[in-house]
Amino acid sequence: MNAAGQERLLFLTGRLAEKSLKRTLTAMASPPFEWEVRELGLSVAALMTADMIERRLSKVEGFDRIIVPGRCRGDLDRVAAHLGMPVVRGPEELADLPKFFGRSTAAHDLSRYEARLFVEIVDAPQLSVAAIGARAGELAAQGADVIDLGCLPATPFPHLEEAVAHVKSLGLAVSVDSLEPDELLRGGRAGADFLLSLKEDTLWIADEVAATPILIPSVAGDLVSLERAMAVLDRKGRRYLADPILDPIHFGFTDSIARYHALRTAHPDVAIMMGIGNVTELTHADTMGMNALLFGIVSELRIGTVLVVQVSEHARSVVREADAARRILLAAREDGALPKDISGVLMALHEKRPFAHDPDEIAELAAAVRDPNFRVMTAPDGVHVFNRDGHRVATDPFAFWPGLGLENDAAHAFYLGVELARAQIGWQLGKRYVQDEELRWGVAVPERAENLLEQKAPGTTLAHGRRKRSGTE
Repeated sequence: MNAAGQERLLFLTGRLAEKSLKRTLTAMASPPFEWEVRELGLSVAALMTADMIERRLSKVEGFDRIIVPGRCRGDLDRVAAHLGMPVVRGPEELADLPKFFGRSTAAHDLSRYEARLFVEIVDAPQLSVAAIGARAGELAAQGADVIDLGCLPATPFPHLEEAVAHVKSLGLAVSVDSLEPDELLRGGRAGADFLLSLKEDTLWIADEVAATPILIPSVAGDLVSLERAMAVLDRKGRRYLADPILDPIHFGFTDSIARYHALRTAHPDVAIMMGIGNVTELTHADTMGMNALLFGIVSELRIGTVLVVQVSEHARSVVREADAARRILLAAREDGALPKDISGVLMALHEKRPFAHDPDEIAELAAAVRDPNFRVMTAPDGVHVFNRDGHRVATDPFAFWPGLGLENDAAHAFYLGVELARAQIGWQLGKRYVQDEELRWGVAVPERAENLLEQKAPGTTLAHGRRKRSGTE
């Protein structure tokens, strides 16, 4: 610490990023630390490793922490023991440094959620018991708390009891979803935890089984009939969930939202369910934004249970989206904050800061390059490709080909083709592109686990080129 009680930080970087790092730190308004930048004797900061730091940095004094690039690989705890001070990874991009140091010491807790997710297997009667169990396991891994066995009209479900027992044997809660009294009775007697759905004229089923019923209006939109059914079970002291039913857009959607609000206003403590499939499944638009908005309503109205359907191809990730949305919205509500800057996993197509560098910064980097390796970066003006032989900018990857000189290097050409395609997509959509990394799509495409303690294996094109040069092919 300095005399003012501020930390003293040492930033390690590479030659090409040194000026940009210093410029970024200098531009930070009143940083809560003193800093020094040390270039570690390599050109590209992202290639820094723990082993390299140990070899090239033997003695450090007068600092409280060492900050290394976010993609630095290796065991930093070992380096910290070697140097006698904490060594931590910073952000992956310099542009994110202000946010990295400006955030609160306690990150938002996304391990918690309030809304329980029922996820329906809509074609359960047509699946074997084993297939139902496998599907239930997949949905639970994506965030389902209750597996809803959806029955089909005029479709026998002879293995209903066996299916209920099998899913429960997996440690999962089960609901049976049908408008047929016989199937609801069979499901309840088989040990289902919940029954969807009972109306005024089928409330007698609740007297026959222990399962918790979900109540719906006798007639679509009739909130009064739902409240009458609730009153009957209230007098009997039975637990239930009330669902006014969320209607599709242009078929009563806005009115149905009003009914949820009216139900919560009239009954502040009642347990409410909202089924969102009529919106996510029946609207041909990306579902992430729908889930964010719908779970905002769920959060404001303290709706404790949400029924999710994942059938349509365009809605293939709604369970993961719903799981993320419920966590983000709870964190925002508990912090009294807007649901922003908590997590970016519900932004698949765009990002808040898509470009980590502006054209002038990239030009400065390009001018310092002295080797033949191609660097690919994006900025608002397009895709940048540069090495010691030149710096080119385009918005169409094919425009680069005449000047790359790769006609006789298939492996390198293939690699660069992949990178330029990723870069073009990132530039077009406004997504962050990082060379040698896949684009990130939030919860729509879960990221592959990456172990930063290990060195990254060479790609297939690099390995292929090495084999050819060594004469093994």
